[in-house]
Amino acid sequence: MIERTRLIGIDPGLRFTGWGVIDVEGNRLMHVADGVIATDGDEPVPARLCALYDALTALIQTHKPTEAAVEETYVNRNGSSTLKLGYARGVALLAPALENLTVAEYGAMAVKRAVVGTGAATKDQVEMMVRRLLPTATISRADASDALAVVICHAHHRASTLRVAQGQRSASARARGGR
Repeated sequence: MIERTRLIGIDPGLRFTGWGVIDVEGNRLMHVADGVIATDGDEPVPARLCALYDALTALIQTHKPTEAAVEETYVNRNGSSTLKLGYARGVALLAPALENLTVAEYGAMAVKRAVVGTGAATKDQVEMMVRRLLPTATISRADASDALAVVICHAHHRASTLRVAQGQRSASARARGGR
């Protein structure tokens, strides 16, 4: 029997943080939920980070994923924006870790390759493939699409890792004279 696993993907941002939850059963992906956490730009940064943490924690407690995947951020020309994005990313890593989830990180190129097949894919191409792979996804903003892409990437990497581990166990058993 193939085990069903629930995963959450997070695309961090201080203004908008996308999230997506899927169930994985073998190589089958099933959409559970997706959305965006928006913080109030008029609030001070610490209050916005608290709101982000509270919302992510509530999502994790509601949907009960067993693993999380967070998109790595890139450095842009605006140092202040990069720093604020880093704060949000820190919260996106911390919230699932404090809920005892395994947290994986993926760069944008790895996500695009896993979902579209090329690291040079556009946001529109990524969203189109996410919609094909998860036809029941609501995707209210690009941030939600990006989060679903991150969790799809994690599901693919996770499946490969499990297959390799299974192969190694099978090889060890054969070496010991088992099947």
